[in-house]
Amino acid sequence: MKLSKRSVTIIAIIIATIAIDQISKVLVRAYVEPGSQTKIIGNYFTLHNVENIGAFLGMGSSLNPTLKLILLLILPIVVLGFVLIHILKNKDLDRLSLIAFSIIVGGGIANVYDRIVYGSVTDFFYMKLTDTLHTGIFNVADLFVTTGMIMLLVVSFKKKRNTPE
Repeated sequence: MKLSKRSVTIIAIIIATIAIDQISKVLVRAYVEPGSQTKIIGNYFTLHNVENIGAFLGMGSSLNPTLKLILLLILPIVVLGFVLIHILKNKDLDRLSLIAFSIIVGGGIANVYDRIVYGSVTDFFYMKLTDTLHTGIFNVADLFVTTGMIMLLVVSFKKKRNTPE
């Protein structure tokens, strides 16, 4: 079976996304003391080492094991599979959407991999602009997923603006 250039590009982006995330997590686990906080840019950008047993911002960490398995492993795997099939088969996707979906899939796979292998996801970045404007602790995979979603929103708004009424 010969893969098209497009399919190879999708797979390469997904693999690169997973690799970048996993390398960052290996480095954090090896060199950042669990529970510590290191200032990168004052109190605005700090480095941590936190094991998140839940989903985004720890949501779902108190669910019973069966629900956790369904909502944090099985459901994401099914959704990621459908998205991957969609981007491989839908030849009408523009380049930006293709990249966006690919980094979302890569980031999602990277976090699911952590949940399967480690039972948790290593989170380490934190940004605080003001007391009310700050992030939770997140990782590179989360950053890829968020960036991909923002890219899809931008594409969607551009298409909507360019569509005649």
